[in-house]
Amino acid sequence: MSTRPEVRFLDRTTPPHILTLVLLAGLPALSMNIFLPSLPIMAEHFGTDYRLMQLSVALYLAVNAVLQLAIGPISDRYGRRPVLLVSTALFLMATLGCILAPNATLFLAFRMAQAVIVTGMVLSRAVVRDMVEDAQAASMIGYVTMGMALVPMVGPAVGGLLDEAFGWQASFGALLLCGALVLALIWADLGETATFRKVSLAGQFREYPELLRSRRFWGYALAASFASGAFFAYLGGAPFVGSEVFGLPPAALGLYFGIAALGYMGGNYLSGRYSVRVGINGMILYGTLVAGSAPLVSMALFALGATHPLAFFGVMALVGLGNGMTLPNATAGMLSVRPHLAGTASGLGGAIMIGGGAGLSALAGALLVPGTGAWPLLGIMLTTSLLAVLSVLYVRRIDRLEGPLDATPPPKSRPPRL
Repeated sequence: MSTRPEVRFLDRTTPPHILTLVLLAGLPALSMNIFLPSLPIMAEHFGTDYRLMQLSVALYLAVNAVLQLAIGPISDRYGRRPVLLVSTALFLMATLGCILAPNATLFLAFRMAQAVIVTGMVLSRAVVRDMVEDAQAASMIGYVTMGMALVPMVGPAVGGLLDEAFGWQASFGALLLCGALVLALIWADLGETATFRKVSLAGQFREYPELLRSRRFWGYALAASFASGAFFAYLGGAPFVGSEVFGLPPAALGLYFGIAALGYMGGNYLSGRYSVRVGINGMILYGTLVAGSAPLVSMALFALGATHPLAFFGVMALVGLGNGMTLPNATAGMLSVRPHLAGTASGLGGAIMIGGGAGLSALAGALLVPGTGAWPLLGIMLTTSLLAVLSVLYVRRIDRLEGPLDATPPPKSRPPRL
């Protein structure tokens, strides 16, 4: 970074400001969860059951995963900036469609189209990796996602309040305004950071096997996928648990949702502060162990007869804390396996992560029926957390056998400033 010009906000001839990167990563997260407290009410509005409306999470994640397979190679070939501009404009059109949808089928179609905004999450990470290396990238991504965590922390709470004041459509109106702001920021502040490569788009896709043959890539990707799987299962099942098990109204449910995001913000702070010092594999291991403790604690509380919502929602702060430690470091690991394919690796890794999340979200929604309580959801979360621990142990074994990544830079106490 010392060779780059000083950052000037709203000047795309300099590296993008950290606020722009935070909002780029935050809008997809906001789109994913701002309307969750309204799901039971939306089911009543469209005259359908909760399971169908819960697909607005699972289908969104599924399309999200498929798109990430293409976003990486396209951005590596044509650049980060044009892909971000086009995708954000398409997101605005899809959001307007959600607001105006006359039935559940059209709503779900436009909801799937909203997934195009995942480019912000994928390419904000790739932009960081364009500018800094390995553990420094993990540290920088930690700071970016720490700021990003503020968005989903307040999103469900704001969505619940908007629902009670103006109806469920107000949450999508807020997304429309936020999307317009992000589009303006991309135009004014984010220049091109990718290095131009004389490889055709088809050539970019043909480079996928280079990543797929890497055992380290798979280790990092699966660690991220299983760790985030616990959170995506939570997204799919928590609205049911809040409304049916604890009888919470949308505004209160939105506030309880924010507890997990608060933990995520704390985990991202720890990643930003300690990733360079501890190393990415150490941070991933500690993070997966912390997240795995959450469903065990909640199960113990329910077994002891706890009935307060904090016995479930309060403990989810540990899932957020663990994921905040795990995901920036696992992402940096994926991107550092083949640095010249940073965008492709971000997209492929994200597709694996989000695709698994889509399945787990749908599974949670299917298993939670009246009378089951939160137990099926907690069982899913515990299983995926343990698999995340095994995945990072696999990467550590590869390091012992083959040595660490060659690209690891000398340790520094703090990440470079954008």
